[in-house]
Amino acid sequence: MANSILDEIRVIDTDTHVSEPEDLWTSRVSTKKWGDLVPHVRHDVDLGIDRWWWAGEPSLPSGLMSAAGWPEYTPSHPPTLAAGDAGAFDPKARLERMDEYGIFAQVLYPNLGGFGSGKFIALRDPELQLACVRAYNDFLVDWLHVDAKRFVPITALPFWDLEASVAEVRRCAKLGHKGILMTGEPENFGQPYLADPYWDLLWATAQDLGLPINFHIGNADAEMTSTPGYAGTGQITHYAKLAVSAFMANSRHIVEVIMSGICHRFPRLDFVSVESGIGWVPFLLEALDWQWENYGVRREHPEMDLKPSEYFRRQIYSCFWFEEQSALSVIDQFADNILYETDYPHPTSMSPGPASTARVPRDYIRETLGGLPDATLEKVLHDNAARVYHLDESD
Repeated sequence: MANSILDEIRVIDTDTHVSEPEDLWTSRVSTKKWGDLVPHVRHDVDLGIDRWWWAGEPSLPSGLMSAAGWPEYTPSHPPTLAAGDAGAFDPKARLERMDEYGIFAQVLYPNLGGFGSGKFIALRDPELQLACVRAYNDFLVDWLHVDAKRFVPITALPFWDLEASVAEVRRCAKLGHKGILMTGEPENFGQPYLADPYWDLLWATAQDLGLPINFHIGNADAEMTSTPGYAGTGQITHYAKLAVSAFMANSRHIVEVIMSGICHRFPRLDFVSVESGIGWVPFLLEALDWQWENYGVRREHPEMDLKPSEYFRRQIYSCFWFEEQSALSVIDQFADNILYETDYPHPTSMSPGPASTARVPRDYIRETLGGLPDATLEKVLHDNAARVYHLDESD
């Protein structure tokens, strides 16, 4: 495309993951006190791979989520962390990959602790749970020391303890974190529903600190670990089916924060639907507005003076990374609410390789989005994310 402004925009990638280094917890949490309960890596001789041990039990392969450029289709993966793309776990190598892809800054999400931090609950001991959450959040600050302008850390939350959560949010905000990772279905973990006023202290703290609430797909755990279903479907087909189902599950969280009045009560609090895509947004909002009027929702909530679509436009954002025609259509309608991402270095990220149809992000942007007006490109690729995460890029 001839759109020269693409060479000037500092693209902000709003969903990437850090493959946790093998010593993340053993170097920060007392193994003398908790022993093998501290998350660590062992080599599995039978499988010929390295894998994490979590709460004393074997867990995910250490190279599972470092699949960028891997030559085989999922569920194949690097047998060790070191065999994967170095940008997955090394911040200096990540910067090199970002330059190659045409990305200025990246928002950082976890792998092992869960996309909503729910896996920390399996550690059972409340003191160990909190120590491991804090260790992860401190680890992200190490990336800021490499380049604070280009890495955007998101706080893992001990959401099973509201008081500890608020304290951790305040602590991490002082360290440079720019957002909060939250589960959209806390009831799956024995906690109050998202709509319950129980969470108002968390929302108020986030609003006061200017930290957006981020719902990454798979944040309710069951979305990413459900049973395979009919065996004849095939394992690989199941993975593909599960991934798309997880995309769509995030729409439930958006419905909840709008219809429960959270957006109304906290008008300066932003919410981000991460890795969910954007093609579903127009239908969801049209359906919500339709039902809002036809059920007469204002009879129960007369204080809510905006329609669902208006709350969305004011406070909610969604991210895309592979969509083409559907992305262009939604961007045309909701340019102020759309963020760009790559999902690097996950198996279906925008990371070209022998077993991927992905294009280099700079090529995808130019070929798919290059025909958009300059002002729209600046919003979607940079301005919206810079505003949501309060980024300071001054030299």
